[in-house]
Amino acid sequence: MAKQTKPTHVNGQVKYLNPDDLPKNPAFTNVVTVTGSVKTIYVGGQDAVDASGAIVGKGDIKAQTEQILKNIQVALAAGGAQLEHVIKWNIYVVQGQSLQAGFEAFQRVWGNRPNPPAISVMFVAGLAHPDFLAEMDTVAVVPE
Repeated sequence: MAKQTKPTHVNGQVKYLNPDDLPKNPAFTNVVTVTGSVKTIYVGGQDAVDASGAIVGKGDIKAQTEQILKNIQVALAAGGAQLEHVIKWNIYVVQGQSLQAGFEAFQRVWGNRPNPPAISVMFVAGLAHPDFLAEMDTVAVVPE
């Protein structure tokens, strides 16, 4: 008879990889792997609206990006995560808007945190409301 053993608990692990054969950039990571016991939080597309539903920063991508990031932080907290746990950003920017202005606001919030997530940026013709200039969704992983 085979000896029975108790299952071992595997701690969750997130690895940030930048293979030598891919370009390196301090703003993003090329590959993120997740293994073991983790909680994954998916935050749907967030726009520049406050809790009452009012649009914040009409015509100002910097102000809209700041509001979007506030909303994402609230959503992450509701799921038990923080910005440090983000492994993937999807960023949608209306064509004609300045990526630089939005990135400056993003960088101010992100700060000097290590391990930037994987990022995809898409220019789009429009979003759900004509006053929206950007939208972001994210995936976060919290090791348990």
